[in-house]
Amino acid sequence: MTPAIVYLKKQKVAYTLHEYVLTHSSDNYGQDVADALNVSHERLFKTLLVSLNGDPKQLAVCIIPVSATLNLKAAAAAHGAKKAQMADPALAEKITGYVVGGISPFGQKKRLPMVIDDSALYFEQILTSAGKRGLQIEFAPQDLIRLLGVKSHTIRS
Repeated sequence: MTPAIVYLKKQKVAYTLHEYVLTHSSDNYGQDVADALNVSHERLFKTLLVSLNGDPKQLAVCIIPVSATLNLKAAAAAHGAKKAQMADPALAEKITGYVVGGISPFGQKKRLPMVIDDSALYFEQILTSAGKRGLQIEFAPQDLIRLLGVKSHTIRS
């Protein structure tokens, strides 16, 4: 049981777990996962960490569909910063407690400011990593917003 699942159980949030095995891999892990689960690429979201204003330790979370690319300028603005860049993967793993490719917005070791792309609000249910590769969690995006104080903005390209 991952910290994400423990957190959602403790909060009494309705969710569904989905296990998957990748039979092939391309240069887009998230889209491969969506295909393995037979879900829309727009409904499966990836959790990315960015560093703000050139400070590698000033981290924030951006949650976007696997079909999209993060717009760093929009991500910076959504987090009230002048600029954003992708965080160092080793630091992202250390801060969240999850491995890259399995970072969940729920149950992170350190709570960071989070923004989710507003396209999530078009769906009753979305999926994100459940905290490890091979496991996704499906839930209502409003639960993420309510529980973690997540803001929604257009942050995808």
